[in-house]
Amino acid sequence: MTLSYIVYLANYSDGVLYILAALLLVALAVILDRFWSLRRTIVFGQSVIRATAELSTLRQGELAALRDTAGKLPEAALLDTAARHLGADAATIAGHLDEAIMLIAPSLDRRLWVLDTVVTLAPLLGLFGTIIGMFHAFNVLAQPGHAPAEVTGGVADALVATAFGLFIAMLGLTGFNALSNQVRLIVHQLDSLKTMIVNRLGTTPVAAVSHAAAPHSAPAYATV
Repeated sequence: MTLSYIVYLANYSDGVLYILAALLLVALAVILDRFWSLRRTIVFGQSVIRATAELSTLRQGELAALRDTAGKLPEAALLDTAARHLGADAATIAGHLDEAIMLIAPSLDRRLWVLDTVVTLAPLLGLFGTIIGMFHAFNVLAQPGHAPAEVTGGVADALVATAFGLFIAMLGLTGFNALSNQVRLIVHQLDSLKTMIVNRLGTTPVAAVSHAAAPHSAPAYATV
């Protein structure tokens, strides 16, 4: 397939193939950018989790060291939150860590909506380009002395737009699912780090403290 033939097909669809090519470039750019960023977050985040798992307790010094190790990773926000609420009960710390995870989550799947849009839009544009090409193909029938081969050849050229649109949609769907799985893994890592932090801070839940103090309390019955 030569360049001149590709240009002919693009012009045969009245420029729809140019739009599809732009969608392909956008989809590839989003896939490569987000894959690199999310993969790096998973790999380096796993090292922070392993370092946390090796500690039996977490104090201000350990939290500061782990936070410096995390750098700009999402795990750094959880470690910073734990350091700022050090000394609070486990339920309070867990609530603040959940809040930090909810604030981080939207930044993990940014620009994935672009792939979702491409997956939906590309087949529709391809079908639209095929319809335009079919108009050109059947327009030959209105001309005197037309050749049947021109009509069948035009129909074949028109179907290229649909095939190209479906290819872009399949590529975008594969990338979207792969990136969504990476986002899920990162959220799981954050949940795991949250549990490790709460378990290693050595705090006692308020309910447990109240239950432990209950046997020493005076009986609740009235005397006559």
